[in-house]
Amino acid sequence: MVEGSMTQGAGQGPEVERTATLRDFRVPAYVHESGPYLQGTHPGDVAPPPEEPYPDGYTPTERDLPVIDPGATPQVPVDPAAAPAPQPPAGPGPLYVVGDVHGYLDELVAALQDQGLIDAAGHWCAGTARLWFLGDFTDRGPDGIGVIDLVMRLSAEAAAAGGYCKALMGNHELLLLGAKRFGDTPVNSGAGTATFQAAWLLNGGQKTDMDRLQDHHLQWMARLDALEEVDGHLLVHSDTTAYLDYGRSIEEVNDTVHETLTRNDADEVWDLFRKFTKRFSFRDEGGADAVRKLLDAYGGNRIVHGHSPIPYLLGEVGSEDGEDSSGPVVEGPHVYADGLAIAMDGGVTMAGKLLVQQLPLLD
Repeated sequence: MVEGSMTQGAGQGPEVERTATLRDFRVPAYVHESGPYLQGTHPGDVAPPPEEPYPDGYTPTERDLPVIDPGATPQVPVDPAAAPAPQPPAGPGPLYVVGDVHGYLDELVAALQDQGLIDAAGHWCAGTARLWFLGDFTDRGPDGIGVIDLVMRLSAEAAAAGGYCKALMGNHELLLLGAKRFGDTPVNSGAGTATFQAAWLLNGGQKTDMDRLQDHHLQWMARLDALEEVDGHLLVHSDTTAYLDYGRSIEEVNDTVHETLTRNDADEVWDLFRKFTKRFSFRDEGGADAVRKLLDAYGGNRIVHGHSPIPYLLGEVGSEDGEDSSGPVVEGPHVYADGLAIAMDGGVTMAGKLLVQQLPLLD
């Protein structure tokens, strides 16, 4: 073995005599010869076949592939019916809306489970379904922050499953934001001096909610839109035409609301809260015309709202603070204003029903 060989000491055993069957790594002389090496080829090499003249019409730039006679290839019949039919692109899932929740977390969970939107553990199980909350998550009920936490979590889970869970801003979101930001700062209420803190407590503000309120809750509420149009339904929180004061398109209204909150002026936010608190614009004479004004401006064939409890719209006796223990009987959404409006606040705060409804309604 050659001294300095890389295999020396690598477990190859004693040096053996080279035989003719071992390939010599020295360059053989025949490499420098010419012609088809039929004679004198190195042992173990395969001699190439002799070259044949190119056929007539051969073009070096064309691919030199063999031509197979189609008749020599077995033809396998294909049944068109056996081929899988092309699948159409998956469309949006079913649409659901939720009325005012007001801190009633247990009732919300039960209603979402009844509709098959969340499972027994409280997680999204509705796939590509679309879910809209119409606002008013806190105040009056025992766990408004728990409601917000659930909605925020379901938003992430629904998006991961190909659906969505979204929410609109209600007047109680504005009230809670104002109470946290401005507290006892006096504002011009139009009827004297008022404060967000006093108004929040008067309208069912819960100390436990304020104690648990964190920055991410505040940021989430401040970014909520005021209205949206989905599948021909104009979704809003309040049954009022005051939205028209903030723009003539959905985008303009939402931008104006967000900009107002960003400027953080107590009087401006109070005016926004006050207008979103108005109600009953669609109930009485001329109510259908009021709905049409909103539909003409923002689109849609029907308006869907929360805010005003259905017992109020029907003129039934009831207290929104839950003082009437008998409670109103609410079976489902209330359709009114010549069929143009759907009310979704079932009056859960007055022992009514927390409504979760699939749209469109089957009239």
